[in-house]
Amino acid sequence: MSYVDGFVLPVPEGNLDSYLEMARKAGEVWRDHGALEYVECVADDVKPGVHTSFPQSVKLEPGETVIFSWILYASREERDRINAKVMEDPRMADMMDPANHPFDGKRMIWGGFREVVRLP
Repeated sequence: MSYVDGFVLPVPEGNLDSYLEMARKAGEVWRDHGALEYVECVADDVKPGVHTSFPQSVKLEPGETVIFSWILYASREERDRINAKVMEDPRMADMMDPANHPFDGKRMIWGGFREVVRLP
């Protein structure tokens, strides 16, 4: 089965265009190295919950929105190989510097997931 890296992060609404520009460039790099999909989504219907929610998970502040994204790989092994290549790619140099991020990386959540169910 496939493997997915998932991400949830807060982005100031005033930085959304800059974030999306960075995401498009990063997506090209991941796809060039073999990722099957690269998807970025902006919150449209996410409300604070009683106990937990997307906004609460990233400690959303006024004037920010939530980004939910994922990268799909053929396998965990492919993910590890592709990510190693991405980190070495010179196109990623500026994006790797936290000073250049249009978001607060300290509140970003990410992780790798094994796919267990997929329905066509």
